[in-house]
Amino acid sequence: MNLHPSAAAADQDENEPREECGVFGVWAPGEDVAKLTYYGLYALQHRGQEAAGIAVADGAQVLVFKDLGLVSQVFDEQTLAAMPGHVAVGHCRYSTTGSTTWENAQPIFRTTAVGTGIALGHNGNLVNTAELGARARELGLISGRLAGSLGATSDSDVMTALLAHAAADKSIEQAAMEMLPTLRGAFCLTFMDEHTLYAARDPWGVRPLCLGRLDRGWVVASETAALDIVGASFVREIEPGELLAIDADGVRSMRFANPEPKGCVFEYVYLARPDSTIAGRSVHATRVEIGRRLAAEHPVDADLVIPVPESGTPAAVGYAQGSGLPYGQGLMKNAYVGRTFIQPSQTIRQLGIRLKLNPLREVIRGKRLIVVDDSIVRGNTQRALIRMLREAGALEIHVRIASPPVKWPCFYGIDFASRAELIANGAGEGSFEDMVEGVRRSIGADTLGYISTEGMIAATEQPRSRLCCACFDGKYPITLPTEAAIGKNVLEGMLTGATETELLADNANASALSRP
Repeated sequence: MNLHPSAAAADQDENEPREECGVFGVWAPGEDVAKLTYYGLYALQHRGQEAAGIAVADGAQVLVFKDLGLVSQVFDEQTLAAMPGHVAVGHCRYSTTGSTTWENAQPIFRTTAVGTGIALGHNGNLVNTAELGARARELGLISGRLAGSLGATSDSDVMTALLAHAAADKSIEQAAMEMLPTLRGAFCLTFMDEHTLYAARDPWGVRPLCLGRLDRGWVVASETAALDIVGASFVREIEPGELLAIDADGVRSMRFANPEPKGCVFEYVYLARPDSTIAGRSVHATRVEIGRRLAAEHPVDADLVIPVPESGTPAAVGYAQGSGLPYGQGLMKNAYVGRTFIQPSQTIRQLGIRLKLNPLREVIRGKRLIVVDDSIVRGNTQRALIRMLREAGALEIHVRIASPPVKWPCFYGIDFASRAELIANGAGEGSFEDMVEGVRRSIGADTLGYISTEGMIAATEQPRSRLCCACFDGKYPITLPTEAAIGKNVLEGMLTGATETELLADNANASALSRP
């Protein structure tokens, strides 16, 4: 069942790359699995701030509680106390397919023809959603809605519907082994029925997913930092193309596809927590090493190295180490400016970045600054930041970026801007140097330097053949369909495009389905 939807959440800073989602699962009889999942999601909050949800099962039924907002806004002690069980899955969402509505919050719940409940959380983004959605519509599993409401319109809902349908005459495990090979794109899944926890990772391993051990159970999570917060010991990463089932018989591993590893390099640059480890490499150590390499590639005579907190901090530390220049905190971040249900007034909104960052004037006044940030997407944030630093008395501002120019959108779970909106595509004609000069002029920096792709990859200590760098080089490892068949609102378009007769027929079919 699902409990009380609420009002929509506020918009996030449109100039930042949007994270994907965080997933968490636990199988631990005798433990407070709802509270463990809450803490796990709290550790993964940076991966999605639009909605949060937890599903629990006690062997007899599956209970789902989800809502729009932060984990701490959705759940309280009373709610968690009303969710007993021995198995749970949790999810914190930023939408990459499907708009921000309560129906699209996760975990998604469906029932099979034999009455088994399935709750599923998904991190990533499929690229064959239109194809899967058409199949689900033909089977009567999803439908358009009249009166302007579409219900759930995410790729996660489609795959949950197809999984529940496949489980009509077979076990969830068998149904998953049948359904998972039909998915194309990035997916890390945690799902469950009344008894068993499942986890699956796409054959490319685009998004991270790991397995941890509790004294009395098991945990799966998007990042190792979530294992740490619940006291679980890291066991291993879930392999690309692997399905795990965890129940009273232990952990079972099945292979539904041959692995073709292409982990997202942007996880190292920005997405993952610095205290997480991916493919055996510390995210924090990677970012510090990127900073060192950035200092070697783009040195400049200056007085002080400062980060754009928090994501630019490790690279700024590395830059200071590599350059021998002093490191300082020139900007203070308001830790409580996250998502809010109170919209700022127009006057406050015009202040823009000042809601999040404020300069330490006595630190930066009269200084030649090296400002280190993780990436430039549209450039609006950097432009406002540089203006603010100059007003605070900085003599020179040299911007150094801990990733190459972002020139291509991501279709595997990061909601970047479109190609036309990415500043690196609109600044300068011709050479790479012309592009960098165009971006520099646009943001108002004295100099601008990006880490090279080779330097970034070397810092990860991973072979380039095992990394996806598509947002930097346009080489997509998973074949993309036509432009019309991908995009955040592909299912909304499919369902609203149906005729009224089709919608009525679909609604009649849907009424026969068991809904959460």
